[in-house]
Amino acid sequence: MDTRQRAVAAILVGGLLAGALDLTSAFITYGWNVPKGIAGGLIGPATARAGGTGIWLLGVFLHFFITCAAAAVYWAFSRRLIFLRQSPFVCGLFFGIAVFLVMNLIVLPLSAIHARGPFPLNGLIQGLLVHMFFVGLPISYSVSYFGKYAGLRAGAALSSSRP
Repeated sequence: MDTRQRAVAAILVGGLLAGALDLTSAFITYGWNVPKGIAGGLIGPATARAGGTGIWLLGVFLHFFITCAAAAVYWAFSRRLIFLRQSPFVCGLFFGIAVFLVMNLIVLPLSAIHARGPFPLNGLIQGLLVHMFFVGLPISYSVSYFGKYAGLRAGAALSSSRP
């Protein structure tokens, strides 16, 4: 598997797994209309609430797009910052916190929802834990697994050509 295939695999496996875990957690906590709330960030909350299955599916698509984008960011940074691949547990927990902060401090306020704090403490704690364990860790372990040997093939070819 070449580096490009490893990148796609790491991003898709990590992003889709993180998206599935996070969305399942949201369904358990907030109910089945969560995807409409996600779509509301793009089309506005009133339009999303009034929408049907298409809006619900748009929210699911947007959610998985965001988690795969997060995985792509982690992959890109892990190419230069090798400790991101070598320490997936610690780095994944911190990456989950970073994703949570970016979503709550940048994405949601700029979206059509315009969500701003103050947020209830129990919601912040739950959100941080969910993002740490259900978003950060699947992405970091996927990147660590698929990125472990990326680029080593060229190095192996160079060392095998030496006497």
